[in-house]
Amino acid sequence: MTTATLPMSLPLNPVAARLGYLGLVPFVLGMLLVWLLLGYNDEAHTYATLGLSIYAGSVVSFLGGIHWGLAFRQTVPSPQPFIWGVVPSVVAAIATLMPAYAGLVIHGVMLIVCYLVDRRSYPALGASAWLNLRFRLSMIAALCCFIAAAGV
Repeated sequence: MTTATLPMSLPLNPVAARLGYLGLVPFVLGMLLVWLLLGYNDEAHTYATLGLSIYAGSVVSFLGGIHWGLAFRQTVPSPQPFIWGVVPSVVAAIATLMPAYAGLVIHGVMLIVCYLVDRRSYPALGASAWLNLRFRLSMIAALCCFIAAAGV
């Protein structure tokens, strides 16, 4: 993408940042519940792991969808953000259907992969200001998925 086709830079929105941090609550709570319910209540433990997996899958899907929104802003459209934007949703759907010990690991890996892709693509799409927040949110969410997977 040449300089003439770069979209205007998108500043970090403080409301979105607060909501992003608030979005970590289900990750932390889910991870804690997985460990607190381990060996205590099998049915509740199953629901906690399933709930965390479903939430993680929806977040991973959302991260792919962001690429569609940013791609719509391009003055010279590239198919790459649209193609990549579908990948997280497909992987998240598969991971959600897997046993939680494996699916949560895949969700955690995808949160990291999505960040790495964003780190390469956000500057060209005018969203560099969001990368520090994305790093923090993604690493905490991924860590919660990995720790919860160890408790399944």
